[in-house]
Amino acid sequence: MASHLPISYDPSSSTSLHTQQLIFCSSDKVKDFEKAQLRIPSSFRRKAANLQTMASGKTPGLTQEANDFTSGENNTDDVFDDMKQRFLAFKKLNYMDNLEHFKKLADAQAPKFLVIACADSRVCPSAVLGFQPGEAFTVRNIANLVPSYESGPTETKAALQFSVNTLEVENILVVGHSRCGGIQALMSMEDEGDSRSFIRNWVIVGKKAKESTKAVASNLHFDHQCQHCEKTSINHSLERLLGYPWIEEKVRNGSLSLHGGYYDFVNCTFEKWTVDYEGSRGGKKEGSGIAVKNRSVW
Repeated sequence: MASHLPISYDPSSSTSLHTQQLIFCSSDKVKDFEKAQLRIPSSFRRKAANLQTMASGKTPGLTQEANDFTSGENNTDDVFDDMKQRFLAFKKLNYMDNLEHFKKLADAQAPKFLVIACADSRVCPSAVLGFQPGEAFTVRNIANLVPSYESGPTETKAALQFSVNTLEVENILVVGHSRCGGIQALMSMEDEGDSRSFIRNWVIVGKKAKESTKAVASNLHFDHQCQHCEKTSINHSLERLLGYPWIEEKVRNGSLSLHGGYYDFVNCTFEKWTVDYEGSRGGKKEGSGIAVKNRSVW
């Protein structure tokens, strides 16, 4: 399930950390943050440099990356030292400056969003979309799939039940992404595969999206087929959400909205759309069986 992307960028790098932390910080805290950055180990700062290199299109080779990773004698300690510094920066610049907010979160949560995203390390929704603690109840699985209501119990279905019926979220956002290893596994697997494979038994949830893709894009290169399926699978998951009676009821009465999102981390774009419930019921459907509206690209 390895992705074809040669270098993965850690969304918790110093660059994205700086951006997220300033959301909570007033301008007079910038100098404090810069001082905190100076204490971050060089291995952590190298990740930000790698991101800048990727943005310029000059991606370092795997050999160089491996050399950088093994250059120190205490790599494990370095990794956790990075983590420690990031946590201490969060504690000082986010938690302590917003203590009342975090005290309220300690008593209860009232997120507006349920986010269903992929487990891929490159697509953390909090890093990409800027969710702060308390804003989004998040479940991540391989290929951001939503199983049918009729299927057996899964953690995704438990998250749906809890967030919709108990937390009463107002939005469900299913986020797919480019170069998804789960979708590649789905598109490449044989109809008769190893029934003991955990991966196969999960990604088969997206079989309908695969069939839809093969029907319209079988003449395309495999990578382009996968890209088509990545987006098609999101809409099929949104369609399956409407198969949950208590979700469909809330969407029908307007207390819950369903949204799709596609994050292309190669070009750093985000495409967002919303399920048009009335249009879906009225026959204005896409290949997935739903109609969409308010499509935009960021």
